[in-house]
Amino acid sequence: IMKDLTTDYELSQEQIEFYEKNRFIKLKNVFDAETLEFYNKIISEQVEKMNTVTSKVEERDTYGKAFLQLFNLWRENETVKEFVFSKRLAKIAADLMQVEGVRMYHDQALFKEGGGGITPWHADQYYWPLSSDKTITAWIPLQAVALEMGPLEFSAGSHKIIEGRDLKIGDDSEKLISEKLRVTDFEHVIEPFDLGEVSFHSGWVFHRAGANVTDQVRKVMTVIYMDKNMILQKPTNKNQEVDWHTWCTGANIGEVIDNYSYKSGGILPHRRQVKWYPNTIERSAMSEAMRNST
Repeated sequence: IMKDLTTDYELSQEQIEFYEKNRFIKLKNVFDAETLEFYNKIISEQVEKMNTVTSKVEERDTYGKAFLQLFNLWRENETVKEFVFSKRLAKIAADLMQVEGVRMYHDQALFKEGGGGITPWHADQYYWPLSSDKTITAWIPLQAVALEMGPLEFSAGSHKIIEGRDLKIGDDSEKLISEKLRVTDFEHVIEPFDLGEVSFHSGWVFHRAGANVTDQVRKVMTVIYMDKNMILQKPTNKNQEVDWHTWCTGANIGEVIDNYSYKSGGILPHRRQVKWYPNTIERSAMSEAMRNST
């Protein structure tokens, strides 16, 4: 299983060009059945532990009906962390965006329950205080996803549209973005996902998902990446303000968000920047615990 997380997934030039043009791509056989079966169980158990939603699906608003949404499972479970920090996924993200390296913005589980509603049209980067479009989300189904379960849908190339970027996920975004896309030439891609198939989409491409009309949970794990040199921009809405203080703690506006990075091909690929304390502390002034640690 660990080999499936660490070996490279080689992309063709055609695939990189397809992503550059359409700002999404679906890749087959990213993970094998054994790996997905193992992490499906682990991630499902962690979602059950972290979930606090007790209301029935029909009692929730449109966003609440769309899915159960749990963030940063990697901080709560070391086995989930192995999956989220997969070198294989991070390298695909870096290669598709054609950047030297990536940092993880955050992970999230999106479990669309049986009977769950649509995920309205939206662009993810509405929520992110990030200065460029070098962002990408890996959407990883933990099982095959039939059309009836509500697979992710894309408006290919719609990252070029400015209108609709200021809308959070909800009834308004579904209505207004749908109306805008209807009069464009962008292809609306609606396809099932095979077992092991993973999609990658950019922060500004419009996407949605249909309702889950089955009695099974559509289980998806996602990892959001950004260029390792991404600069924090001044938030333009309250959601970006929240994201700044949630996912970019300690980062300053106008500076690189540098608490974590992945260096493709490096001896130590997963890295966190160290900021050294500028003053020297005499050993005699240290606590006993500190003295014993050095």
